[in-house]
Amino acid sequence: MSPLISLSQAAKQDPGAGSGARRAAAAVTGNWVFLALVVLVAFFAVRAGGTFFNADNFRNIAFNASGMMLLAVGTAFLIIGGQLDLSIGSVLVFSQVIGAKVIVATAGADADHYPHALAAIVLGIAVSTATGAAWGVLNGVLVTRLKIPSFVITLGTLGMALGLAQVITKGTDVTGLPPQMVTGLGMQQVLGLPLPVWIAAAIAVVAGLVLAKTGFGRYTYAIGSNAEAARRSGVNVRRHQIVLFTMMGALAGLAGLLDVARYTTTSVSGHSADNLVAIAAVIIGGASLFGGRGTMFGTAVGVMIPAVLNNGLVIIDVQPFWQTAAIGAILIVAVAVDDIKRRQRLRAS
Repeated sequence: MSPLISLSQAAKQDPGAGSGARRAAAAVTGNWVFLALVVLVAFFAVRAGGTFFNADNFRNIAFNASGMMLLAVGTAFLIIGGQLDLSIGSVLVFSQVIGAKVIVATAGADADHYPHALAAIVLGIAVSTATGAAWGVLNGVLVTRLKIPSFVITLGTLGMALGLAQVITKGTDVTGLPPQMVTGLGMQQVLGLPLPVWIAAAIAVVAGLVLAKTGFGRYTYAIGSNAEAARRSGVNVRRHQIVLFTMMGALAGLAGLLDVARYTTTSVSGHSADNLVAIAAVIIGGASLFGGRGTMFGTAVGVMIPAVLNNGLVIIDVQPFWQTAAIGAILIVAVAVDDIKRRQRLRAS
């Protein structure tokens, strides 16, 4: 029997698994989250006026959110599939360190000239993405083979990746990268928006289509809803979960190199809160921390909320540290509400 056909039997064991009703509910949640985003924009527009509500500032918000969008895309697949990755910030840092060192070594620096800059940047992007993917494979294999919860495994690899990055760099950022990193990639404008914004948007759109329209997406929902039922339906759950972790790692690696392209240096001491923000964006966007529910649209809106919040707080002269506190509080509320709804569905079934 085809796995796609037998997934309907898996859904019977979990009434909400992959059903149109659950996806519709997620979409409605996403719309409410979108309304919250609109209210947030309106609030800052009233408080700050034209300083906030202008094209240049919205461009900055989109630019600031582009890296987090990549991390949130991978996190959305994992959470919908019933897993978590707490190591993404450290994997990002480790990957960008390796990619940056490759660029420095191959750019052929001669005084202020970098004759091989373009080839070096392309190679650096590939190496950084592959390095992140390798960490993702490690996470996936450890989770599926050792049968240890993913948040425990990835908490361990969080320390491993960050520690190794600090060992390699001796705690200092990698510098000496070609200026083409910024002019040709980080700040390159395409139709009025920086290139990283278009890269993040394109990946989010493709990921959304994969999640909503393909067998891979249906398997992800089914595994997150009921992994054992999906396995009995013929889905290779272990392999699928490893692929999800690999995707997450690759996106973290790509986000790391784009971060270097923005600042022309690595950020060894940064990105410690990336896992919190990415998870919060996905949960705020309507995904269930218990798996099996969520949309890429909701995730995208969830990414924009902390980006707008941080930007608006700075403009109205409020300490941006409040953003982290607010996002943490919102995450607790979102998980609590999701747990209540899950218990209600279980009692109704």
